[in-house]
Amino acid sequence: MTPHPLLEITEVARTEPYLRTVGEVFRAFRDQDSGCVSYGVRLADGERWFVKEATTDAAERSLHRAWAFHRAVRHPAIVPQLHRFATGDGRTAVVLPWRRGESLYSPASLRHAGPLARFQDLPVPRVLRTIGHLLDAHLAVEAAGFVAVDLYDGAFLYDFDAGELHLIDLDEYRPGPFVLQADRLPGSRRFMAPEEWQRGSTIDTRTTVHALGRAIRLLLNTAGEKPTWRGTAAQLALVQRATRTDPAERFTSVAELTAAWRRSAHGAPGTAA
Repeated sequence: MTPHPLLEITEVARTEPYLRTVGEVFRAFRDQDSGCVSYGVRLADGERWFVKEATTDAAERSLHRAWAFHRAVRHPAIVPQLHRFATGDGRTAVVLPWRRGESLYSPASLRHAGPLARFQDLPVPRVLRTIGHLLDAHLAVEAAGFVAVDLYDGAFLYDFDAGELHLIDLDEYRPGPFVLQADRLPGSRRFMAPEEWQRGSTIDTRTTVHALGRAIRLLLNTAGEKPTWRGTAAQLALVQRATRTDPAERFTSVAELTAAWRRSAHGAPGTAA
């Protein structure tokens, strides 16, 4: 039997030329802050795959971190790294299944008409379903002993036709808790907790709670320069508790946040106080 051209290779001389010998490179993502170059590849049998290659030392470390994360965490919403191989320049590339969807990260110029604005116009029940999947995925993250780092809307790939959320680029997720040994963690200012900016602070599941609170607020807001909340008052109170400055005042875990969120969705009294 012929080896699979992406899932059974150990090393290639150069990634992109190799990919072009085994299939069609139908997308290329070259200018990424992560230091990686990525490709969408369609093989002769019609299968589509996503190949991500490190081009810097920092990106190499990130891919190795992500490999460990994906060995420990499995969830239908999290797009898995299935295989990795070495490249001729001493770097690593990883192979993931291709997922349909659009990134919900929108620069300022697209916030009125981009994918995020389209998502924020969806019926509230569809948004709540997506939030449920986001929380469920992070229950798996928490159960495996990992904390979220660099979670932001760029990690949300949404398939508008299927109504499905796919979580991508979770490369900075780490075992926790841990003490921050740098001046800051990587991430978006819009989602980061105060402790992610303080050397010597503890990063734990309450930091994940903060990021999820920010995400819920974004997803349930309306689009535009002056967004308004589309959820209930009880749900807003939960978000406010999740994103408090002092970690001790937040929910103590993703499990606690998720249980409170589910109670609020069923009309039970809020527990955000």
